[in-house]
Amino acid sequence: MTTPPTTPPTSGPDAARVESARWGLASAEWTAAAGVLALGVAAVLPDSSIDSGPVICPFRRLTGLPCPGCGLTRSWVHLMHGDLPAAFAVHWFGPLFAAFVVVLAVASVRRRIVGAPAVSLDRVIRHPVTVAVIGAWLAYAIVRLVLAL
Repeated sequence: MTTPPTTPPTSGPDAARVESARWGLASAEWTAAAGVLALGVAAVLPDSSIDSGPVICPFRRLTGLPCPGCGLTRSWVHLMHGDLPAAFAVHWFGPLFAAFVVVLAVASVRRRIVGAPAVSLDRVIRHPVTVAVIGAWLAYAIVRLVLAL
């Protein structure tokens, strides 16, 4: 008697394991790698010209108003060049998000070294602290938007 072939799950924790096995990395590891790469790029960009560069945000180009992410790149560049006050002045959440990327990267590498399962990005996103930070970030974005009007 043969077992019928099964299709891989498309949602839930089993789907995350299948995706992780397919690509070799879990979603949290991809997120951490992309974030570390972005921090590396921010370290290479010159901080002297970052505030006077072109506007690359499509929302801001169309409306002239800041989106929730406007200023994060400039904040990371200032942060990576050691100018913490300027990083916070450009976007309050820039240094916080950079710290999140570093913690996620360290946790992901540590789990790989000890052979533990990858960090569950779904659990991180649903954590009450993360939900509160995202809510505060959106509130901050609304205040910036209203002040820009």
